[in-house]
Amino acid sequence: MDNSRFIPTEKIIERLQYENPWWLTQEIPTVYKEMSKRLYFDLFYPHVMEIEIRRAVVLMGPRRVGKTVMMFHTIDQLIRDGINPQRIFFIGIDNPIYVNLSLQEILDLCKESVKVQSLENCFVFFDEIQYLKDWERHLKVLVDTYPNTKFIVSGSAAAALKWHSTESGAGRFTDFMLPPLTFQEFIHLKKRDHLIQKSTIQYGDKQIPYCTPLNVDELNDEFIQYLNFGGYPEVVLSDKIQKDMGRYVKNDIVDKVLLRDLPSLYGIRDVQELNRFFTYIAYNTGNEFSYETMSRESGILKETLKKYLEYLEAAFLIKVLNKVDMNAKRLKRVTSFKVYLTNPSLRTALFSPVKATDSEMGNMVETAILSQWMHRENLDLTYARWREGRSEGEVDLVLVDDKKFKPVWGVEIKWSNRFFDMPQDLTSLTKFCKANSFEKALVTTIDKQDTKVVSEINFTFVPSSVYAYNIGEVTLRMKNG
Repeated sequence: MDNSRFIPTEKIIERLQYENPWWLTQEIPTVYKEMSKRLYFDLFYPHVMEIEIRRAVVLMGPRRVGKTVMMFHTIDQLIRDGINPQRIFFIGIDNPIYVNLSLQEILDLCKESVKVQSLENCFVFFDEIQYLKDWERHLKVLVDTYPNTKFIVSGSAAAALKWHSTESGAGRFTDFMLPPLTFQEFIHLKKRDHLIQKSTIQYGDKQIPYCTPLNVDELNDEFIQYLNFGGYPEVVLSDKIQKDMGRYVKNDIVDKVLLRDLPSLYGIRDVQELNRFFTYIAYNTGNEFSYETMSRESGILKETLKKYLEYLEAAFLIKVLNKVDMNAKRLKRVTSFKVYLTNPSLRTALFSPVKATDSEMGNMVETAILSQWMHRENLDLTYARWREGRSEGEVDLVLVDDKKFKPVWGVEIKWSNRFFDMPQDLTSLTKFCKANSFEKALVTTIDKQDTKVVSEINFTFVPSSVYAYNIGEVTLRMKNG
């Protein structure tokens, strides 16, 4: 169908002018200008400025983590860096006015709007690109056709974006993942950096950043806020939204993925079943599952369960952790595994906020700490569980070297001071360390910090909030080189 038959060209140009106010004002809208930048901005912007390399930048991530805001902050920085505002185009592909228009046709209308003849040295932003059918094929053609134009696209339907950007755009796209907020970013966004003292510690032959709390009780109060409301910038900064998490996060993040994005991508017919399954997982975040128990408790066939887990992981809603034995060897047949939400505040949105004394705190803290590690790419994170005679052992988080197939470290994640008071009870972690010739391991607590030696193993005890903050700090420093 010819778009111009029912939407006049001048109306589309009016929309483009509305979306690109800097063509006239030389500034992005005030609402975006006043928003705090994500700490990831300094990592993202250099990709945009890589104009020597003929590649589009694909900004991926879950809903509501600030991708559109990041684009506007990028446009603001481009203008500050002297780029002509009339050579910066922003198009929200999800707007119905662009339906049935190709990317090329939209670009032609942009050129007409600002009366330019070519796209030479232009920066073109396509927001919510997944709403365009076969977007990756169209974008690849544009990248090839306009070698001196930089294309930046964003999208939330992560499964499609990840799949297509790697399969179809090989050599033409650079993927950039924007995850939910880390605890470190949460503290920064709330301007609570005064709670932390930054320094370094010796780790092997390197000095690595290490942050200590100036007041661990205050930091823990913020950590509990983070568990409940911390994944999404708008939630963090709005008391009103925090009081109505169900409506805001569930409707805008969870429901749109479960009821719209995933069904449209994978042809899922029974969306209510998928919804129920996700609710079941969210309530039990951090628990160990097996296909048998999952199938029995949810009433869903095993093969369907496997697909749902794959879809939910692709959409950045969950992370599946596989099991290894005491020597970090993988089991030949996957019988059980752990499932975590990618951000603990998703659970609050579906149920209710947790308090420091609630029984769910252990699993929520585990979920939060794993979500900090998920900001690091290509880490082979697992958990260990084994049986010896009548006894069983478990270590909450194990990093495996995927080249040597050996464990790098093990961490016991606790929202408790019990093991600090009775380190001799860390029998599973002690066995794991001895089996893998580890001299040290880390255990998290509520508010205790010290090192204790048990059975020749150095156990470092760190408050969970401090550990979570430091993972984010080190990750950002590593990404910054």
